[in-house]
Amino acid sequence: MKVLMAHNYYRQPGGEDQVFAAESALLEAHGHRVIRYTVHNDEIEGMSPAALARKTVWNGSVYRELRALIRRERPQVVHFHNTFPLISPAAYHAARAEGVPVVQTLHNYRLVCPGGMLFRDGRVCEECFGRLGSWAGAITACYRRNRAASGVVAAMLTTHHILRTWRHKVDVYVALTEFSREKFIQGGLPAEKIIVKPNFVHPDPGVGDGRGEYFLFVGRLSPEKGIDILLSAWELLGGRARLKIVGDGVLAGQVTAACKRTHGIEWLGRQREEQVMSLMKGAQALVFPSLWYEGFPRVIAEAYACGLPVIASDLGSMSLLVDHDRTGLRFSPGDPESLSAQIERMMERSKKSSDMRRAARIKFTSEYTAEQNYQTLMKIYNAAIGTMFEL
Repeated sequence: MKVLMAHNYYRQPGGEDQVFAAESALLEAHGHRVIRYTVHNDEIEGMSPAALARKTVWNGSVYRELRALIRRERPQVVHFHNTFPLISPAAYHAARAEGVPVVQTLHNYRLVCPGGMLFRDGRVCEECFGRLGSWAGAITACYRRNRAASGVVAAMLTTHHILRTWRHKVDVYVALTEFSREKFIQGGLPAEKIIVKPNFVHPDPGVGDGRGEYFLFVGRLSPEKGIDILLSAWELLGGRARLKIVGDGVLAGQVTAACKRTHGIEWLGRQREEQVMSLMKGAQALVFPSLWYEGFPRVIAEAYACGLPVIASDLGSMSLLVDHDRTGLRFSPGDPESLSAQIERMMERSKKSSDMRRAARIKFTSEYTAEQNYQTLMKIYNAAIGTMFEL
């Protein structure tokens, strides 16, 4: 099969970039030809707000480039990961104009929320669900805390709702969990077009022993990731547990201050993937205190691959990904006392922790391997192709 993979890179690298690279490599490893079409948000530098707004709603140059590329290469499927903001939904129209089926992975909640996370003012927010609800996000400046920029996103969503782009120009949507699938259905996407396929981990990092006697956080240092909750929980623990923090972000200063104030916290900054895997193998548990629904945190699958239990907020996708008392523990979202109690519980129950490590590894081998993901991806592509033939 020949597949055109398209992706708009953000300025800050993230999980969507990793999945785009991993799925492209997975297809090539199985003998398929992958044509990559990418743009980068560095191109926004020097662009006028009016020009960026036009491209976000409909990028005519991308439309023409993609049509020419498709005519030249004749892929059987076009698979989009991120189109925001520079590729734009015009890309779906380009593919369909050339008679090629379209697959879109739903890494975040952008199609039902201008901010992309269903999160505002430190809590889950679903005010933009509904036909005209996206304008609520413009009024509250949900995207980049900028009312004008949020208005552009709302205009893009409204325009393509009117054009029925989301219903008629995409053949298959890929949701990362059953939870996110249900949210997109509530937000108005057609249920019959949404298939669930989680992320995967490759290569297999192997199982650790958890003898490092520390807990681990890996992710962005940003409000929606629950950094405040994490640091407050460690204050409550009073030095009874060690915490290693991997990552960087806008709350780096807060983490630095916590390291000086609270015994047992160590900030390691950004780390290479192999070093993160090594840290996971030695940790007692991965702590994941996120305050938003999440899509599919790849770091949870990576933890399971290392046989590492996860202590996560009992919220959104995390409620499905973490099987309480089996592959990890869940705590009340936004509650430092509940999190600190689960940390203490993990430390006190060494045999149960060993059972959790085994269950975490089984979860990985049964659901998140590259081979399983490849089989599901082929079913998705064949479903998209079948839809085109039905038309």
